[in-house]
Amino acid sequence: MAFKLHNYFRSSTSTRLRIALNLKGLEYEYIGYALLRHEHKSADFLARNPAGLVPVLELDGGTHLAQSLAIIEYLDETRPEPPLLPADPPGRARVRALGHMIACDLHPLNNLRVLRHLEISFGADERAREGWFRHWVAEAFDPLEKILATDGKTGIFCHGDTPGLADICLYAQVWNNRRFDIAPDRWPTIARIFDALERIDAFSAAAPPNQPDAG
Repeated sequence: MAFKLHNYFRSSTSTRLRIALNLKGLEYEYIGYALLRHEHKSADFLARNPAGLVPVLELDGGTHLAQSLAIIEYLDETRPEPPLLPADPPGRARVRALGHMIACDLHPLNNLRVLRHLEISFGADERAREGWFRHWVAEAFDPLEKILATDGKTGIFCHGDTPGLADICLYAQVWNNRRFDIAPDRWPTIARIFDALERIDAFSAAAPPNQPDAG
């Protein structure tokens, strides 16, 4: 099946999907959109995803899938090797919970459209937007660090010694944090896991600066 990935190099949700595709060994056509130029609001893109959000994975035959976590689980169901979720239900629940702390609790508050809304509707300057971003990162990463540091199910990666869904979310978010000069050093377990993920080609190749539309 030929995939087309409609995405943006700096979007953490897009980074997640690039990692998943790489881990599965799936080739795809990279189609980049300049979000700052509102290319994702074009009629052509909105026909693929009326929400106007990246990423969108276009399947052979014209089916379009949206929402990175839903797409990742689709890939895991249709191409189960290597698995991105554990085989046991408690393990799957733990990995999903770790991933959702980032993808559901943190990311929606700090994405580009929210930061723009803070500026346009509430007059938040760059310093205020940075403070907002840093606050919500700490709200998610402080408890995430505690869980990862104290739970025996944590291994080299978020859950054991094989990278999965939670690691995908963590890696993408750490890169997103760099936009505001937030290093992971404050959270040593997160920093250790990120360093381990950086040494895996499927992750490092998906990093924002390594994309063809990186500015």
